[in-house]
Amino acid sequence: MPADKQFNREVQNVMSLKHDNIVELVGFCCETQKKLVQFDKRYIQADITESLICYEYLPNGSLQENLFEPKGSTKPEIGWDVRFKIIKGICQGLRFLHKLDIPIVHMDLKPENILLDANMVPKIADFALSRVFGQEQTRLCTQTVVGSYGYMAPEYLYRGEISAQSDIYSLGLVIIEITTGEQNPREKDQPSARSFVDKVRKEWTLENITSKYSSLDHESLQQVKTCIDIGSNCVEIDRTKRPRIEEIVDSLNGLRSSQKVTRSPVRLQLARS
Repeated sequence: MPADKQFNREVQNVMSLKHDNIVELVGFCCETQKKLVQFDKRYIQADITESLICYEYLPNGSLQENLFEPKGSTKPEIGWDVRFKIIKGICQGLRFLHKLDIPIVHMDLKPENILLDANMVPKIADFALSRVFGQEQTRLCTQTVVGSYGYMAPEYLYRGEISAQSDIYSLGLVIIEITTGEQNPREKDQPSARSFVDKVRKEWTLENITSKYSSLDHESLQQVKTCIDIGSNCVEIDRTKRPRIEEIVDSLNGLRSSQKVTRSPVRLQLARS
């Protein structure tokens, strides 16, 4: 996609969005000047466009930095209460985008594109690949597939099909990463992250959850279990089997955030969401 089209799309899709979990556009500018540039060992005069987008300042950086910062970082590990708040915030932001009068599909949801404010409130950012849907439109197709390895839904990756469920697939992977603390390897030979998903489904049993989060009480462990279940459902290969964003938000809102901590591992059977 030409840089000017990508820039215009991002500005148009973001400039009117106002939500606690969507990054706020502060300003933008775009200028084209004629400049001498070298081409094929010659200097020619060409139109050079320089663009700038200014977003609100978010001091805690990206979710990627906070989840998977290299060892030796001064940033503290994110506790479960904050992780759960971040998951809920991302889902609320995505619901806002999908339920607009003219819905927006983000198309590049990943930890790098989730920014955190001073209170660790998540804000969805980077709308360069986003698509706007008509009021009666639910799906479209493209021959140009662009995105991030490991987060693209299989129907988009292999057939160019775009729908709100494309975002749900990416959301599922982000929820799994936040909940487990394990990073999607983003392998080029596994661009839809199947090996990562299969690994999580196999290893993140109730026993693993209670071992990983041994300090949590029953209520918080229920949150962890439900988030893993939601993430797993979101990454179904068949897009029609993925939950809608409203269902995801309702499930998360039904789980109260707990401040209680116990040192004894809880090994009770948890209900599936």
